[in-house]
Amino acid sequence: MFATVLRRCVSGKLLSAPAAKLVRARGTSNYSTTLRRTAAALTSGRAALLLGLPALSCLTFEAYHRVQSSTVLYALEKEEVLEQADYLYSCAETEKLYQLLLQYKDSDNAEFLWRLARASRDLSVQPNVEAGRKKQLMFDAFEYAKKALDKDDKCFAAHKWYAVCLSDVGDYEGIKTKIGNSYIIREHLERAIELNPKDATSLFILGYWCFSFAELPWYQRKVAAVIFSSPPNSTYEEALEFFLKAEEADPNFYSKNLLMLGKTYLGMKDRERALHYLTKAKEYPAHTQEEKEVHKEALDFLKKLG
Repeated sequence: MFATVLRRCVSGKLLSAPAAKLVRARGTSNYSTTLRRTAAALTSGRAALLLGLPALSCLTFEAYHRVQSSTVLYALEKEEVLEQADYLYSCAETEKLYQLLLQYKDSDNAEFLWRLARASRDLSVQPNVEAGRKKQLMFDAFEYAKKALDKDDKCFAAHKWYAVCLSDVGDYEGIKTKIGNSYIIREHLERAIELNPKDATSLFILGYWCFSFAELPWYQRKVAAVIFSSPPNSTYEEALEFFLKAEEADPNFYSKNLLMLGKTYLGMKDRERALHYLTKAKEYPAHTQEEKEVHKEALDFLKKLG
């Protein structure tokens, strides 16, 4: 269902872009832009979240070295810590990022907390994570996101990561809770978009939410209807609206968004537009495992369409 696919979509993003777009200013950074990594900086591809370590220039080594010294870490001011966190995130240094931010788990600052939620979640979806630790990290991530939201309900990233983490923990809490959570997930994604209408990933995730329920098989709809009198529902038209807005906010930011545009147009029986976006998804540079999977899926659809 939506939660499983959401976990892959959000964790798996690797976007090729100029190095200048690796990290934006702290107040405007978002998941879609901070996940942009130059393909040449990576050596090992992707496994849930990138594990490749970029070569560090002399100019960046000093900044990298500082985060390894706990005595210096504690002396860093808030802005410097956030800059270091965003730098480590852009380098896919998930473990170091997590250890850095874990020192601020009791902070009252939402900027620390939502980043910690993200880092904890990113660790949980890495390969070879033991099942017990995976679950603990996911629930920890949810608690950090919840605390971030409590501290600042005007923070769009707090709403976004609360929605993502709520989807994750729902996998452990049964179908009734998962379906009930779907309403809440949508509410927080809509709030994130209201606070930051140009955040492409919030738009993409909400589009995927809509698509998932638009194509829900009839028998799953019946199961949902037994539990809830009015189960979550959506349409391809609604999904399309959010995918298009995501593309408008950040063109070609994510091959999966191009693929979903193609699949949505297929669902709407618009073959011409489906071919257009499926072709774009197929031609998107495939550097990561997910991008290769998107390429293959798009190619398969194109072959079927002739």
